[in-house]
Amino acid sequence: MIQSSLHIHLADKKQSEVSSGLHVAIIMDGNGRWATARGKARIFGHRAGADSVRRVVEAAPSLGITTLTLYAFSSDNWKRPTAEVTALMRLLRLYLRTETEKCIKNGVRISVIGRRDRLAPHLVAAIERTEKATAPGITLHLRIAIDYSSRDSILRAAMAATATPHLCRETFSELLTEFGHGGSPAPDVDLLIRTGGEHRLSDFLLWESAYAELFFTKRMWPDFGVDDLAAAVDEFRARERRFGAVPTAMVV
Repeated sequence: MIQSSLHIHLADKKQSEVSSGLHVAIIMDGNGRWATARGKARIFGHRAGADSVRRVVEAAPSLGITTLTLYAFSSDNWKRPTAEVTALMRLLRLYLRTETEKCIKNGVRISVIGRRDRLAPHLVAAIERTEKATAPGITLHLRIAIDYSSRDSILRAAMAATATPHLCRETFSELLTEFGHGGSPAPDVDLLIRTGGEHRLSDFLLWESAYAELFFTKRMWPDFGVDDLAAAVDEFRARERRFGAVPTAMVV
């Protein structure tokens, strides 16, 4: 069911406070390969990747980023070895526990998008505590995608849409927010970055990235730093975004 009108109004009001800047989404790829190249276990790369998350989150507001969505764990990642999945979930819980106070201090609001029914109860509890504690933050909306599949979210929203009269893009986006994003609204993605050298979206924010600018880099996520993020934002700002229209100078 769609959220109540009041709930949506309040959520939209909260989002409007941070919607004037960029929405940057990042597929944080390359942790495992980074570790393997150094003769380390893959979890070593994930731990190093967590340091990159901290750097990017701290730098984002100064670059005009007000919404940052990070792909932490896809629904397909459950196929990985059990030991790696367990270690990743522990790392996610540790991040929430250690970063919440800093986020509160810096005005960072944390939301987790994706399914929660397959997560351990203690992780869900940690997520809920962090979301509640950081809810007042308006400097940056940090969204972490865990057990996330864009196609599954779209499918669930489409199933709900059959009972929705006068369906339009805006209404469907609200449904998608409810079923895929835990009721946490966000503007469409402006810039989508993927590290690690791959050139695909991997089922990440497909609806929201319809007009996103794409930026691919060979740099592995643990090596991705503030300068890399700044370079991606600079390239984004240099691109001409027409959204299907003709540039004004060419109109006769």
